[in-house]
Amino acid sequence: MQLSACRLAGLTALAVLLPGAAPPREGSLEDALQSIKPDAILQHIKVLASDEYEGRGPGTPGEDKTIAYLTGQLRAMGLKPGNPDGTFVQNVPLVGFQATRVAGSFRAGGKTIALEFPKNFVAMPGRAGEQPKVEDSEVVFVGYGVVASEYGWDDFKGLDVRGKTLLMLVGDPPVPDPHDSSKLDPAMFKGRAMTYYGRWTYKYEIAAKLGASAAILVHEDGPAGYPFSVVQGSWSRENFDIVSSGSVAPAPAVPIKGWIDSPTAKALCLAASQDLAALKSSAVRRDFRPLVLNARAHFDIEVKARQVQSHNVSAMLEGSDPALKNQYVVYTAHWDHLGIDPNLKGDQIYNGAADNASGVAAVLEIARAFTHIRPIPKRSLLFLFVTAEEKGLLGSKYYASAPLYPLEQTLADINLDVINLWGQTSDLISIGMGQSTLDDLLVDVARARGRTVGPDAEPEKGYYYRSDHFEFAKQGVPALDPKSGRQYIDKPADYAKQKQDEYTEKNYHKVSDEVKPDWDLSGAAEDLKAILEVGYRVAEGDRFPEWKPDSEFRARREAMLGAGRR
Repeated sequence: MQLSACRLAGLTALAVLLPGAAPPREGSLEDALQSIKPDAILQHIKVLASDEYEGRGPGTPGEDKTIAYLTGQLRAMGLKPGNPDGTFVQNVPLVGFQATRVAGSFRAGGKTIALEFPKNFVAMPGRAGEQPKVEDSEVVFVGYGVVASEYGWDDFKGLDVRGKTLLMLVGDPPVPDPHDSSKLDPAMFKGRAMTYYGRWTYKYEIAAKLGASAAILVHEDGPAGYPFSVVQGSWSRENFDIVSSGSVAPAPAVPIKGWIDSPTAKALCLAASQDLAALKSSAVRRDFRPLVLNARAHFDIEVKARQVQSHNVSAMLEGSDPALKNQYVVYTAHWDHLGIDPNLKGDQIYNGAADNASGVAAVLEIARAFTHIRPIPKRSLLFLFVTAEEKGLLGSKYYASAPLYPLEQTLADINLDVINLWGQTSDLISIGMGQSTLDDLLVDVARARGRTVGPDAEPEKGYYYRSDHFEFAKQGVPALDPKSGRQYIDKPADYAKQKQDEYTEKNYHKVSDEVKPDWDLSGAAEDLKAILEVGYRVAEGDRFPEWKPDSEFRARREAMLGAGRR
């Protein structure tokens, strides 16, 4: 995608004045909803995903251009600066680090299993800036590495793993249904749906808590939800972490965290006189016990580091009710993508048009529409564009740890990350459906417009734990992650799966994620109407949204709000 500098400047200046983006007359909610137009959404995407924005990498000139564009748009809408200090930005102190040397190997049964970075192995320090080295570390297969008292599950069984290298599987233990072994037990780890125990981030957290020296995950496309090439692309380039401060304490970290591909894991187990398939089968039982392999691990990582001052961007529509305006509904989208990779031949820019210029465009259009609703909603709306999602949800993590406004006064987070690009659907999807009463609101709003809401078709991929709303949920704030539906109007029944699979295979985290000539944002516009109305109802409602009784986040919210408060 190429835009001249002059052309880009013109687009930036005129973005809020394009046909279809003209502000509605101030009036009803319905007036505001009908003002959301496909062309306006697309124009934001074209600017943000242009080559001039250099893939929107944190700590690059692309960040500077992105921050300038967002603040210019928000200011033009008449929104107040979201930071109480009078600015549109929240500084997010990061440290960027990139490996200059990654060496690793296993010694098992008299054989050396070579690890070639990034061909079959990726790794990085658990804490930014450190130069970790692990020598002659005993390797222990710990199954899925899960400790979950609510399920009576412990993959460690009291084994002291301090100083050891843990070989771990990705995903939740797929426990068979005792009545039908062809199905998963619905009472264990939510059956087919992934819990946080299945996410790779949890695996490293438990390894750090138990004092392991290294945690190496076995990559498989199904449980991970993406091919090994995605891991290679992300982990072999510059990564980031939050600089610890008084407001953000450092979390425990395993010294070395990494991945190996499945063939390498099989070779390691074979050299250690084990069979990976048999080990996986044993790991789906409660009585699984960790197995010390006849293997030793060696890792040596050297990195270069730099301090980066990145930014979240925020704007406020202050509520009209003096008694309620200090309560907040938050809309989030991450503005960052993967920047430029100078090592690539040909195209080197990760434009990130779908991921996530599209989500940013969506929140900008929702914000614009909200400014013309009269009367203004009772509670305040915060529009938050966060940094470094692609590096581990760091911008939202920082906000949730050092919020601009109290989380106990934050009613909900509604997150937009890759919107509908392929036409109108009769339905919407709620990732993690059933977690909170926000889903009930979305169902009501959709029903009133002749649409339905369904759950994620691939709950085993754990999407609820993979975007910025999750950092709010972890702190207890009810969070909604709405997505494009799967029932495309006047399209074949498998059209949604076809387009999603095509995107994942050809464009996800690739330089080819650019604006496509066949995009149809008419469905996105309809989706945004529903998503805006959910936020409006929360802002106008008489009670806080709540987690459902079986949600893993309910206890945190109740503790935050105190007994009896709603």
